[in-house]
Parts: sequence; structure tokens; C-alpha cells
Amino acid sequence: MSRLIFPEWTETLKKYVSLLLLGAPVYLVALIAYGVTPEAIRLGYQPDQPVPYSHALHAGELGMDCRYCHNVVDRSAKAAVPPAATCMNCHTAIHAESEKLLPVRQAYAGGEPVKWTRVTDLPDYVYFNHSAHVGAGVGCESCHGRVDQMVKVYQAKSLTMGWCLDCHRNPTPNLRLPENITKMGYKPAAGEGAAVLKQNNVQPPTNCSTCHR
Repeated sequence: MSRLIFPEWTETLKKYVSLLLLGAPVYLVALIAYGVTPEAIRLGYQPDQPVPYSHALHAGELGMDCRYCHNVVDRSAKAAVPPAATCMNCHTAIHAESEKLLPVRQAYAGGEPVKWTRVTDLPDYVYFNHSAHVGAGVGCESCHGRVDQMVKVYQAKSLTMGWCLDCHRNPTPNLRLPENITKMGYKPAAGEGAAVLKQNNVQPPTNCSTCHR
């Protein structure tokens, strides 16, 4: 039987195939290890903003309701970033000449939005609907943390798939009556979550297509 003779260039190809077979497991382990680090899941992500807006002042000291600025959160998939006009409702009279608010005044005068940097940002392949969660009775704090204590807002929760599924499997601890949804530091009364679960017929799905559409 004649011996098969492979072209010489296949010797180089064999080296690359060997490297791939040896390196792939190492690469996968490193990738998975990095995937659970705070850097990868953006936990604690705290970008600079064009205006030093303090949630600790507005939502904390002044007690402003989240829905004053994020006014469509209960009826839209997006929470919505407020237009400059919302800021100017107060700041035409309060700190009207402050240098810190110059970007807001310029945006308002030009009919443009303030160019905020998104903090809580899910991947494009994840579908999330704010109104569905608010309507079910999930408090803002459950996903966004104590924003009323944040001078500079940051991502307080991991928002990983496992983190979301834990809540979908057991939503009761995160459910509140409608009047308590935006309250920060609120501790639901005994049985409140269970009552809301029954009242709103909350049955969070856990199938893949719920979030990956």
C-alpha cells in the first residue's frame, strides 16, 4: 500500500491545531474567571457625569420621588432620563447661576438633552421592561440599591442572569405595595410581599425567551 504524502504546508497547520487544542481549555477557564469579576459585571461602576447631580441630595435630603425625574418608569420599558426642562422646573429659581448647572442651562436653551452617561446598562441581548417590574410591585431599591445615599450614582447590584433568576424564582422579598415602591430603606411589613404576590398574580417566568428575545 502506498504511503499518503501530505503537502509540506500541513506541518505548520498541525502546529496551530495543537496550540488550539492545548490553549482552548486555558482560555475558557480564564474567560469564565474574568466573567464573574466586578469589572466584567460592572458592579460598582461609577462614571463621571456632565453635571454633578447628587441623588443623596435630591432623593435623600429633599425626599424627591424617583418618578418625578423617571416619570414613565411605571408605563414604559425604559425608565427614561429626564429632559433638561425637568431640571429647570426648579433650577430657574434655585442655584440659577451655578457653574455646575451650566450644561443643563445650555441643553435647555438649545433644546438638547443633557449627555448623561448610562450607569445601569444591560447587554443588548437582554430584554428588560421597567413597567412590568414596577407594576408587579418590585421596589426601585431592589435593583438600584440605596440611590438616596449616593452622591455619585453607581451600579449597586450585579444584574447577572443568575441574580435575576433568583428573584424570578422567589420574588416575594422584593415585592411592595404601590405606595412603597419608590421608598428607599423601606422594610416591607410582615406578609406584605406575599399579599402583593397574590394580589398582582405575580408569576415570573424563568424560560430563556423571557429575557432573550
